[in-house]
Amino acid sequence: MPELSDEQLLERHRRGDAGAFETLIRRHHDDLLRFLIRLTGDRAAAEDVFQEAFLQVHVSADTFDTARRFKPWLFTIAANKGRDHLRKKARRRTLDLSAPVPGNAGASGGATSFVDLMEVNCDQPDAAMDERERDAMVQRAVDRLPWTLREILLLAYFQRLTYAQVADELDIPLGTVKSRLHAAVAAFATQWKAENQPSDDGSIDS
Repeated sequence: MPELSDEQLLERHRRGDAGAFETLIRRHHDDLLRFLIRLTGDRAAAEDVFQEAFLQVHVSADTFDTARRFKPWLFTIAANKGRDHLRKKARRRTLDLSAPVPGNAGASGGATSFVDLMEVNCDQPDAAMDERERDAMVQRAVDRLPWTLREILLLAYFQRLTYAQVADELDIPLGTVKSRLHAAVAAFATQWKAENQPSDDGSIDS
């Protein structure tokens, strides 16, 4: 059923088509699991949350408005399940967001865009760095963010949801999305710089 949209597949699942639900799981498996690994910082936990998220989709299928998009709904459910997991494990961390982050203004002195801010403040590590090591550095930087900033950064940046979609799915005002996302980017940039700060022996701190 590759020609069917997510929303059509969910509608078929409501009518008892087991194959439709399996298709949804396969279609979103890799993308959602990557998101959850970033969110929880642990693959085993991410796999557990993945299963819980799709179980919730199954249980709540009849409440979903198929005039809306399925993917933001799925990822919001997964984010909520991830939040519950982290709360149970008492793994939430705090971060001082008052630390100045250089480069908040563009070359012309105006405000930078979201992607510009990432590019300005998050210099890429050496090109020879192993991709796995770079991925681990990103994960450590994300892990150090408080939950509300981590969640919005992953939804808006890594999953490319629009401001409006994030506001709708998290049930927060659009202005809150923008201010919280700016804080999240600045905090991530600070952590990324710390990850790339050479130590006295010339190596990268971890």
